[in-house]
Amino acid sequence: MTSQDPASPVARETTPGANSRLRRALDSDFMYAFLRSPVALVSAVVSLTLILAAVFAPIVATTNPFDPSTLNLMNGFTPPMEANAFTGATFIMGADDQGRDVFSTILYGMRISLFVGFAAVLFAVVLGIVLGLLAGYFGGWTESIIMRAADVQLTFPSILVAMLIFGIAKGITPVEYRDQMAIWVLILAIGLSDWVQFARVVRGATLVEKSKDYVAAARLIGRRPFAIMVRHILPNILSPVLVIATISLALAIIAEATLSFLGVGAPPTQPSLGTLIRIGQGFLFSGEWWILFFPACTLLGLALSVNLLGDWLRDALNPRLK
Repeated sequence: MTSQDPASPVARETTPGANSRLRRALDSDFMYAFLRSPVALVSAVVSLTLILAAVFAPIVATTNPFDPSTLNLMNGFTPPMEANAFTGATFIMGADDQGRDVFSTILYGMRISLFVGFAAVLFAVVLGIVLGLLAGYFGGWTESIIMRAADVQLTFPSILVAMLIFGIAKGITPVEYRDQMAIWVLILAIGLSDWVQFARVVRGATLVEKSKDYVAAARLIGRRPFAIMVRHILPNILSPVLVIATISLALAIIAEATLSFLGVGAPPTQPSLGTLIRIGQGFLFSGEWWILFFPACTLLGLALSVNLLGDWLRDALNPRLK
């Protein structure tokens, strides 16, 4: 039997395509830089661990802290890793004033914080890309209106803009639906306060891309402006948008926590990390430190890891630093 030449067509056909794509991905410069960056590795592991813990909270958590039928007020203010004097129950991170397991409340609260953060950033990305493409491609009065609106919004702190939008949206929402719509109103408020940076970056990149030959060729063959923006320009400007979105995710989570801490965010029936911190702050000086400490550390770890990962991604995708 003769050995088969690895370079022959038959050998190439029998090589699995998935393995070759995986090998190319692992051998890429991006993965090389990622695997050799301790900050990126630790940030990715921490972020992924917290996100998975939040997604699978019903499995990981010992109880559902937002289900009144599972609560026992006798467990209230139980210190971490100490048996309750009345029920004998022990909690890893202690129990709050309502007898809820702090560990379980963190997992369920983190689900709300992450959902609001991801949804708000996605809304801001879509809105910013659309307005940035329109401003950069068409120019003229379209660009003037969009960019002047962005300039006006930049004169106000984003948290104040989010509070203003949240107050207006909540005011026009019927009273009986306010708690049900609070999360969506919060997403709308944070998203509308964060679209400006995406629009400015996309506009600048569009101004550069639309003067290139491939855009002129697309116009020459009769491509419509919408098709040129979506199929030709957009794929070439996504790298900076991805970097800004990663960093904005951490900022959106902090914005949600800030609004909830101020009492204008998530409803009491669906407390997020910010709400848990606000609740724990009231018991800090009475000795029940764990009610504030553990949610605050979780928020700090989540925001810091996502932010560090975004900083590394910005450097890794910057061609000037390669």
